[in-house]
Amino acid sequence: QVQLVESGGGLVQTGDSLRLSCAASERPISTLTMGWFRRAPGKERDFVAAITTSGTITYYTDSVKGRFTISRDNAENTVYLQMNSLKPEDTAQYYCAARLIYGASGPGRITDYGYWGQGTQVTVSS
Repeated sequence: QVQLVESGGGLVQTGDSLRLSCAASERPISTLTMGWFRRAPGKERDFVAAITTSGTITYYTDSVKGRFTISRDNAENTVYLQMNSLKPEDTAQYYCAARLIYGASGPGRITDYGYWGQGTQVTVSS
């Protein structure tokens, strides 16, 4: 069992930055690929970014490449999402997740993630 708690969301203006944190408890996440997903109003939950166990490989959806950075601190059992140059279309509930299924699919398949946080809201005003 892994408990995930996100924090760091808020209301910001276009061009601002936010840093989301995902604190894990109950067990270490050092052996798990971790991901960030988001759900915008009226839309499905979508993949944002993922990071492998050592942090050496990261993945991003195209719309956030160059603006968002995912990182992790295994000693602190925490994953981060640094979001720069925020846009109104980044407005969403952001979720942290731990990947439990490792198959041929890439890191963005929602059903591969077995533990989820409750989410943190990010709102970007224009």
